[in-house]
Amino acid sequence: ILAAGYDAVTGVAIILVGAGVGVLGSTINPFATVIAANAAGIPFTDGIVLRFILLIGGLLICIAYVMRYAHRVKADPSRSVVSKQWAAHRKLFLQGHDEEIHSASLTTIQIISLIIFGLTFAVMIWGVSSQGWWMARMGALFFGAAIVIGLIARLGEKKLTGSFVDGARDLLGVALVVGLARGIVVIMEQGMIADTILHSAETSLGGLPELAFINLMFWIEVGMSFFVPSSSGLAVLSMPILAPLADFANVGRDLVVTAYQSANGLVNLINPTFAVVVGGLAIGRVSYDRWLAFIWPLLLILTVFITVVISVGTLL
Repeated sequence: ILAAGYDAVTGVAIILVGAGVGVLGSTINPFATVIAANAAGIPFTDGIVLRFILLIGGLLICIAYVMRYAHRVKADPSRSVVSKQWAAHRKLFLQGHDEEIHSASLTTIQIISLIIFGLTFAVMIWGVSSQGWWMARMGALFFGAAIVIGLIARLGEKKLTGSFVDGARDLLGVALVVGLARGIVVIMEQGMIADTILHSAETSLGGLPELAFINLMFWIEVGMSFFVPSSSGLAVLSMPILAPLADFANVGRDLVVTAYQSANGLVNLINPTFAVVVGGLAIGRVSYDRWLAFIWPLLLILTVFITVVISVGTLL
């Protein structure tokens, strides 16, 4: 990304925004949509058309936003939100090889390595979705893939272990940040902050008309997502309480699920207690305030888009 003339924020945005919009408009996400639908007592396929609209529309909005920013930065690096770190980022990530990287082409070994890397993710998706894999098995999978790639690339024992240690060193700070973020979540959970919010939500949602109900529920889920960033955790916590209230407002429970996951995906683009955000920013060497400077207009656009979609869905 940097060798192509863009900045670190562009690289981080490709990952975080892409993942975020995938959650926001998820259709069959087993950790969000499926768990929430089960907790709400409905098939996860209910409301899938509306979620497809959210996914495609949100994806197009995010692609346009990130590409517009990237083109602007490439044309004028001073317009980057991390322009003051431009030289430092290039020195850190390119290590003086930017011209070589720019003119280089992929070798056969590099192509094979990329294929193995892609297959690793395919195996991970299969394992998580159908075999019950979680962190330990995923970690073992990536560790094994790294060894295989190192052997294929003929790095040698010294260079392979050295590269592994260098990578682990870069992630040490990320691990500390993630641990701190998780500590904040634990404090919130043990302090029953989420339970207090849910109780207030239950009393405030009763008797509201359809449009007011679904939009207020969306904002309640937005607030809850700051305290419970886990999509599955939030689903299990909020759906059994909020979904039955939809029956009294004549709102489909599938809309409640859609509002929940769109709120969670939106908030987790900036949530400082979400490991993916703090970890991604730490790896990309992008400070949180610079990320907010980049992302806040997109958040406003997505918020308007989501509220319009769920409101129209309520009226149909």
